[in-house]
Amino acid sequence: MVGDVVNPAGERSGATGAGGRPGRERTGQFGALGLHLADPRVEESVLGVLEAVEVELRASVASADPFVTEAARHLVEAGGKRFRPLLVALGAQFGDPTGAQVVPAAVVMELTHLATLYHDDVMDEAPVRRGAPSANSRWTNSVAILVGDYLFARAADIAADLGTEAVRLQARTFARLVHGQIAETVGPRAGDDPVAHYLHVIAEKTGSLIATSARFGGMFGGASREHTEALAGYGETIGVAFQLSDDLLDIASESVQSGKTPGTDLREGVPTLPVLYALGSDDADASSMRLREILATGALTDDDLHAEALGLLRESPALKRARETVRSYAEDARARLAPLPQIPARHALESLCDYIADRTS
Repeated sequence: MVGDVVNPAGERSGATGAGGRPGRERTGQFGALGLHLADPRVEESVLGVLEAVEVELRASVASADPFVTEAARHLVEAGGKRFRPLLVALGAQFGDPTGAQVVPAAVVMELTHLATLYHDDVMDEAPVRRGAPSANSRWTNSVAILVGDYLFARAADIAADLGTEAVRLQARTFARLVHGQIAETVGPRAGDDPVAHYLHVIAEKTGSLIATSARFGGMFGGASREHTEALAGYGETIGVAFQLSDDLLDIASESVQSGKTPGTDLREGVPTLPVLYALGSDDADASSMRLREILATGALTDDDLHAEALGLLRESPALKRARETVRSYAEDARARLAPLPQIPARHALESLCDYIADRTS
């Protein structure tokens, strides 16, 4: 499944960096996400939840078998921005953020996410995750798969303490994650629109877990049903928007702003949104026709072809269209916040929409 929507590879900027306790000065992590918490009390509350989540994550993956504990803590200790627990913490602000079930709910979401990363790395044959050797390269594919299964089990165990509805939601979210991965693996079927298929995959693989994270925040903070539903709708839409903006950064960024070398997806033959728009266009100008010709060959391992395609994409109508799509999702996410009261947590969630629009402009 799609891993860190907003976690650049190799960046150790999670709630506790690479494993230390998060000091109150560690608010830079919010800026890295484009999130602005203008109210010091809300900031303190959110940081408190993230700090508690970090402690509970380490405790929850411990096993009687030291090897299982080491392997299960591998990605926990590698860091990450903890975006899903962050949304749980922000969602809880629309009720009681000190509720006893808020932290366990955030742990369930992060464990589920981490489990998908272990499986992801096996499917992608990835050698590195978050700047450290991936579990599959450090041990074996079999170990990575089994550890991912173990984390799913631990997430389900904790969810059981939250009640039947939490178990049901976590299971249904997991089912969506799997459906999304299968859809991506199989690819569009005959007659399917490749762009619609791609957007569906992102919603299933990425948006679903972020949606449930925001929903859990509302649920276990005691927010109203209307507010909880609004949070869930926002979470799914903002998750898709973040992933799509990463697609654009992979092409448009001249630096490692996207967390990887620009054009990595092109080199690996990953058909992201700008590429799909370019392949599906009927523009008859020479640049567009040449771009389609190059992209049709698949993975661009030849340096000269890769550089040519990257240059053409950066100036293409396809990239402009992709930017418009990202902005559309960001504005849709903002609109879904309409039922929520005008409190600092809502303004923080809106700041994510502004960040996505700005980072891809």
